[in-house]
Amino acid sequence: MLDISKIKKIDKNAMYQVYDDWPKIAELSYKKNYECINKTKIDHIIFSGMGGSGTIGDVFNAILSKTDIHVSVVKGYLLPNTVNEKTIVITTSVSGNTIETLAVLKSAYEKKCRILAFSSGGKMEEFCKNNKIEFRKIEKFHSPRGSFTSFLYSMLKILQPIIPISDDSIIESINELKNVQKKICSKNLTKENPSLSLAEWINDIPLIYYPNGLQSAAIRFKNSLQENSKNHAMIEDVVEASHNGIVSWEKESKIQPILLKGEDDYIKTKERWSIIEEFFKMKDIDCKIISSTKGNILTKIMNLIYILDYATIYKSILLNIDPSPIFPIEFVKDRIVDEEY
Repeated sequence: MLDISKIKKIDKNAMYQVYDDWPKIAELSYKKNYECINKTKIDHIIFSGMGGSGTIGDVFNAILSKTDIHVSVVKGYLLPNTVNEKTIVITTSVSGNTIETLAVLKSAYEKKCRILAFSSGGKMEEFCKNNKIEFRKIEKFHSPRGSFTSFLYSMLKILQPIIPISDDSIIESINELKNVQKKICSKNLTKENPSLSLAEWINDIPLIYYPNGLQSAAIRFKNSLQENSKNHAMIEDVVEASHNGIVSWEKESKIQPILLKGEDDYIKTKERWSIIEEFFKMKDIDCKIISSTKGNILTKIMNLIYILDYATIYKSILLNIDPSPIFPIEFVKDRIVDEEY
């Protein structure tokens, strides 16, 4: 088992402390006196962002999935051609310097789209001020991935007039984060800590299966395994995998299947989970099942993201790897020709 002295020794920039504080950061961010967006007729929302900022778009996509609002999540340089006067483009970059998101911001401005931008500053803030684009400055904690709850809950507050999620549902999700924190935080380094248990179980490349509605949790888990633990990871929709990916298990493999199950998954998805589990048992394949808590879609997603993200911190410590450095990302960024904004 881990002890706090080893965590402090390996995690030199104390990322674990930010994760310990996620519920508090979420609550403070949601309670801040931000200027909310004006309610207006919108039928298409485009969320633009990379990495953790992109996952924020995935979370909003899940929240909006049962509405008549069309949602696009852009992780790259290009806006869809379907933008019109009823489209709002929401760009998110924690640093404010993400070149792909800045390109989308510039394109949206040139196309005269309605825009709302979020960052902690950087080129995005400067571009918005110079071009009179609606902008909200959000506090950064430690790193872009560490700032996930700060940005998500600030945006939930600011976008609430156009997002069909109640204040009670958002508060429920924050209360669930508080409940989870007691189980997974650095003060509970015991066998009862589900994040630590998952980190100890992972010893190779996880293949994360997810159902409809929980894609954002799977994407975030994959990204955090790659950034924090420096560990390869893959994701697959469980229903789609039943038509192709499952065949690969005919061959012996070191890949480790993880099943992310929602408390209220669609009845046919529950049937699929049962069949997949039966197949793994028949093939003597050890799989890990992570089930969400009960509650609204935001509560379920955040419950899973918190448990899974903290597992990646523990995994990095178990591997004697500092979770903070991201040298390969910096290698790529340093070699990309930057544009003027």
